Amino acid sequence: MTSPSLAISARNLTLTLGSNAAPVTILRGIDLDIEQGQVVALLGPSGSGKSSLMAVLSGLERASGGTLTVAGADFTNLTEDGLAAARRGRIGIVLQAFHLLPTMTAAENVATPMELAAMPDASPRALAELAAVGLGHRTGHYPTQLSGGEQQRVAIARATAPRPDLIFADEPTGNLDAATGEEIINLLFARRAETGATLLIITHDASLAARCERVLTMADGVIVSDTAGTRA
Repeated sequence: MTSPSLAISARNLTLTLGSNAAPVTILRGIDLDIEQGQVVALLGPSGSGKSSLMAVLSGLERASGGTLTVAGADFTNLTEDGLAAARRGRIGIVLQAFHLLPTMTAAENVATPMELAAMPDASPRALAELAAVGLGHRTGHYPTQLSGGEQQRVAIARATAPRPDLIFADEPTGNLDAATGEEIINLLFARRAETGATLLIITHDASLAARCERVLTMADGVIVSDTAGTRA
């Protein structure tokens, strides 16, 4: 039985993509426990499996084998619809490419996930979250009218507004200049601290990894090191 203090518990997690004739193994038996409220960095070279592991842990991709419990939900045997339902309101995801809906305003982009999760007061909560990330004056603007840093702030607001148990961030500053990137990371850490959520960040930035409690390093589809950051 999974401990109630664990946000994530994975055993022998595997992921194989491609056809039966030409399978490609991405994850090769991941064993991982992450405590609730922990801040974890995930490092590794390109192709090591970092983004694939995050996709599986966040329910965006189904594992090929093993067992996985996330935020108290058994992800192992859920259907695609079941995984989507399990994510709603419980998991926030910040991607490098933002993935904002171009036909929706900033406020609508933030409110929509809460509306899909049938959360009350989605619109006022979206406005409050945008104000909290410094975009109270840009709520009616569309993504094309926002800078890269502003779009990433919208993405963070969208991820954190439902007050999820877990926040996943895949290279959240990869498309931003150094100054804006630092602002975004400080903002993400601040929002996480306010809610007590578990935070898992994929990064190539050693200084960012050092700010985390725990640093996982991947290579060739497995976790090869698990060390404490300076925040621990």
